[in-house]
Amino acid sequence: MTFDPHPPRVVRPDKAPPLLMTKAQKLDGLAQAGVDGAAIVRFTHELSQWEPETFVRTVLVEWLRVSEVWVGANFLFGHDRSGNFSLLRTLGARYGFKAEKIDPVRYKDFVVSSTRVRRLVSEARVDEAAALLGPSVCRLTAWWSAATQRGRTIGFPTANLCTENELAAAARRLRDDRHRRRHRDAVGHQHRRRGRPSTRPAGRPIETHIFDLDRDLYGATIRLGFVQRLRDERAFDSLDLLKSQIAADCARARVLFDRLSL
Repeated sequence: MTFDPHPPRVVRPDKAPPLLMTKAQKLDGLAQAGVDGAAIVRFTHELSQWEPETFVRTVLVEWLRVSEVWVGANFLFGHDRSGNFSLLRTLGARYGFKAEKIDPVRYKDFVVSSTRVRRLVSEARVDEAAALLGPSVCRLTAWWSAATQRGRTIGFPTANLCTENELAAAARRLRDDRHRRRHRDAVGHQHRRRGRPSTRPAGRPIETHIFDLDRDLYGATIRLGFVQRLRDERAFDSLDLLKSQIAADCARARVLFDRLSL
């Protein structure tokens, strides 16, 4: 069971964290993990005011008719997060379902958490994020957008992509869902404004230069995965310097892909 929208967006929207996945990506990830079905409960301000027992009786018992409930080690629920696992187990005994707790997943000497992964992705440390949750967390679904085709004029044609993903960083592979083919690519924000590449927020185009691809991608929906950040943003005093840097970035990306057998 999951909520939509994410509860902080209802109870404290000014502090709500950016989401790692869209709802569609989350459901797809659950299915790939072997989950047969998912219940999406619409989270509202009214629901956020329910006491723990009201939530259990209404959502878990009357709506979902659960027989077992498994929750994370730090699970809290109900108004003001006043319910904990001990209360859930007590209510389970009262209403006829079993409650169990899942131990934290650890990586090296720390607990894997969405907070840690968000921080790593937001800092473009996608290789570390992938070590915690796998490459799927460093992936976005995107669609082709209208473009100026400026990249083609300097020798590096790019696919200009829009995405609903809120967290995105630097480059691994591109998969065209129509043809189920994988390609190696380099991603950047290379449009020029006074010579300076700039970061684009979610929902605005991201540019990806796809290696060794010679066909039309207009109208395609693609998945773009990320492996490693190549460099920070830089200002360029001339178009020639920008072109030289892009060429160097592509060369580094090819070496990385060969090393990782991508």
